[in-house]
Amino acid sequence: MNVEVRRALISVFDKTGLVELCSALVGAGIEVVSSGGTAQTLSGAGLPVTPVDEVTGAAEMLGGRVKTLHPNIHGGILADRGEASHLLDLERRGIAPFELVVCNLYPFRETVAGSGVSDADAIEQIDIGGPTMVRAAAKNHAWVGIVTSPDQYSEVVGAVT
Repeated sequence: MNVEVRRALISVFDKTGLVELCSALVGAGIEVVSSGGTAQTLSGAGLPVTPVDEVTGAAEMLGGRVKTLHPNIHGGILADRGEASHLLDLERRGIAPFELVVCNLYPFRETVAGSGVSDADAIEQIDIGGPTMVRAAAKNHAWVGIVTSPDQYSEVVGAVT
């Protein structure tokens, strides 16, 4: 990927290295958009973060089950910058594109491997929004970078500093 990153969507369960990564992104002038606990972690560390609900105009719902599943998020990830009609759609709808998605998923496998895990606890570890963002970024890999593990953060930091 050889695209200038201006805007990053960050939504992670594993917050290892998150503040360091986002400090580098913000230091490089990249807008960080985030939801839920990820946004709280970043703002708690004193980093500027645009909450997802400011982008979508919709508050989280269903106890946090729905945060990023919105056209203003997925349009910004999926828009093919080489397609004039996609750019026109973004412009008409006031959607700014994302060039980077950082997302790791709920630990479903680890949760269900534990003893005594209730069905309700297991169900809450089935991630919907995360895999959707990862797949959207993968589909549009020519224009959007995807980072799915804290092990990849140092490469991103090196690229933006």
